[in-house]
Amino acid sequence: MRDWDMEADVVVVGSGGGAFTAAIVAHDKGAKPVILEKSSKLGGTTAVSGGAMWVPLNKHMAKLGIPDSREEALAYCKKLTAGRADDRLVETYVDTAHQALDYLESHTLVRYSPMTMPDYHPEEPGAKPGGRSIEPSVFDINLLGEWKEKVRPNALPFMAAVTCEELWGEYKVNINPANLPIDLIMGRMDNGEVVQGNALIGACMKACLDRDIPMLVDTPAVELIREEGRIVGVRAQREGKDFFVKANGGVVLACGGFEWSESLKAKFLPGVLTHPNTPPHNEGDGIVMAAEVGADLANMSEVWWMPTTSVPGEEYEGRPYSQLCIAERACPHTILVNRQGKRFVNEASNYNDMGKAFGNFNENGTGYRNLPAWAILDSQYRTKYSLLTVSPGDPDPDWFIKDDTLEGLAEKLGIDVAGLLETVERFNGFVCDGKDRDFGRGDSAYDRFVGDVSAKFPNLGTIEKGPFYAAPMYPGSLGTKGGPRTDEHAQVLDVRGRVISGLYAVGNTAAAVSGPSYYGGGTCIGLSVTFGYLAGIHAAGESKKQK
Repeated sequence: MRDWDMEADVVVVGSGGGAFTAAIVAHDKGAKPVILEKSSKLGGTTAVSGGAMWVPLNKHMAKLGIPDSREEALAYCKKLTAGRADDRLVETYVDTAHQALDYLESHTLVRYSPMTMPDYHPEEPGAKPGGRSIEPSVFDINLLGEWKEKVRPNALPFMAAVTCEELWGEYKVNINPANLPIDLIMGRMDNGEVVQGNALIGACMKACLDRDIPMLVDTPAVELIREEGRIVGVRAQREGKDFFVKANGGVVLACGGFEWSESLKAKFLPGVLTHPNTPPHNEGDGIVMAAEVGADLANMSEVWWMPTTSVPGEEYEGRPYSQLCIAERACPHTILVNRQGKRFVNEASNYNDMGKAFGNFNENGTGYRNLPAWAILDSQYRTKYSLLTVSPGDPDPDWFIKDDTLEGLAEKLGIDVAGLLETVERFNGFVCDGKDRDFGRGDSAYDRFVGDVSAKFPNLGTIEKGPFYAAPMYPGSLGTKGGPRTDEHAQVLDVRGRVISGLYAVGNTAAAVSGPSYYGGGTCIGLSVTFGYLAGIHAAGESKKQK
């Protein structure tokens, strides 16, 4: 008989939205869960995100007067998933996501409100102009007592104090950082009020504290333990020693993707991913552990892409901080080009689709056709919109890349001068017509949502007034989408499609039910919470059978 250091019914590896949901639900169904977190902070990628979930049929849509139906949601999701995920799992998501949300809102302090953000492909059949994306409401982090210090902080602390609807809607901070509601933010920070990912994680932590669910930090799981064909526990590391935790009902792997593992990225990704926008602990641990016991891996070539840049000197957890880019690619008076000076994508399209363009291989030689890439903009842009962390009206910092002429800027960047001049001339012609005939920028309601809705053309503006500026664009991500295949209970399947008894995977540790797509803002956390909910129910039931 093995000597166990700790015994539980459900062992949850990770501490993001899906992990916490699995633990909370398992407890409420009569099981005794424990959470094992690799790092010293709780919350994972969820904590540093906007905390949004994409939930069809959610009750909050009524506040916006937007109806929804199962048929519309399934038509939309199945079109975007493109056969890259089991239709039964897509149906499970559509049927269960709103149930998982309702459960959290009725059994914990988790609260959500609707967003006016449209689905990411609003012109597709079954899409909605808003409401399926929802975001956390304000949470008082003081309710956690000393545990509030264990919440993973956002890289930009003020981001945990202002909602996405406030940022993008009321204040349009994505266009101009100077619009930040400083008094509102300072008031919330002084009162301990948080929103976005910190609000979801804080409310989940409060639920765990109220239920006496152990949350062990600095305790990375490193190996699954199987006896007689069933996963019965994990070997973790605690204080430099092996720490064996028994799982009577099952182990739920919810510890993120592999975007920080150079070896796994080299094995599975068709392109390069240089600037992850997630905590650096996401190294594929859960995926490797599942593979070791025979899990069938799927969707491993897919990423939740996010075009990203960086500001010299800015760091997060000892690494250069990767900053999301919206205005620099979606607002008027800017374009993205490659080293040939050519545009290669609809710059205002949703970040997941746009990021795929960085992986186009150069058929005429080695390397990637669209890397390196730059946002090229002019003084019209500079006087109206934010450029990285710099607001209109602020002096240009020394690290800005600029020149009085496009020719000079191209030479500084190593861009083909003739190619850039030709591209800008062609684009300016599109602006005059109000129609991007190359990539359809501005045609979609989503494009216009992330642009400047006060402009004549929310996404189009000429590039003609110097000085001209450039910002580097890198392939970043909100995580990877690949991992073990799972069934409708989030149980892991082996290479022959059989359930690996006692093993579950959710979130970015599992093969994403969305396949190559991104349904709308919050899809990643929506999937994680939904299948965490299902894993918690099933694992709790299994624990009763094993006793």
